Amino acid sequence: MPPRFIGKDPDSPTGESPTVWEDGDDFVIQGWTVTGPGELAELLRASGKDAVPPHEGLIRFPKRLAYLFTGDAG
Repeated sequence: MPPRFIGKDPDSPTGESPTVWEDGDDFVIQGWTVTGPGELAELLRASGKDAVPPHEGLIRFPKRLAYLFTGDAG
């Protein structure tokens, strides 16, 4: 299935991020990459993990945009 654009943050200063698409069984999310070593360590510690797999990354996505995942994105 080709990706379908769901929506993006109307309050983004550059109009580029965060953004959500869906492609059948999954959402594809663009957000702010978590890169700070302290923040990464804290998130990993909270989840009981030692590292993020090399093929994955952590992103920040605003709670106020959660409606994009429910299909209520008028």
